[in-house]
Amino acid sequence: MNDKDLDTTARNLADLTFKLLGSCHEKEERLAKSHDLTQAEFRCLRSMQEGEVINNREIASRLKLSASRLTRIIDGLVQKGFVVREIDSQDRRNMRLYLSKRGVEFVKKMNYDYTQIHKEILENIKNEQHYPLVEAMKNLLSALEKWLAKS
Repeated sequence: MNDKDLDTTARNLADLTFKLLGSCHEKEERLAKSHDLTQAEFRCLRSMQEGEVINNREIASRLKLSASRLTRIIDGLVQKGFVVREIDSQDRRNMRLYLSKRGVEFVKKMNYDYTQIHKEILENIKNEQHYPLVEAMKNLLSALEKWLAKS
């Protein structure tokens, strides 16, 4: 590929990823609202696994959030009964977080709904394009992660 073709492809990719990111944010916002969550609460719950006990630093790192921002999100999820917060007996500065029984059931339902949305999206794409699409997205994500790691 020559420089001109690479420039054109890069410009197209930049435009597409910008639009895709905006659409993905809107998709998450709609699903979050349908479950009476903020988008940040939705993302936090999506990042937690059933049976996982995680500390506040790890979840802040996963979500790329400051500790103070995460505290507000967790406060909301605790108040809604989805997350249990305990002081870590080994290090009182740390909080141990995990999904409550209600949270586990809620996350299962939310993840099912999230998958259904993507099923509906795939219905607008030819079946034979599904696998290549997912593989191309995996490659794009891998390339992006490599770029971020060296930056």
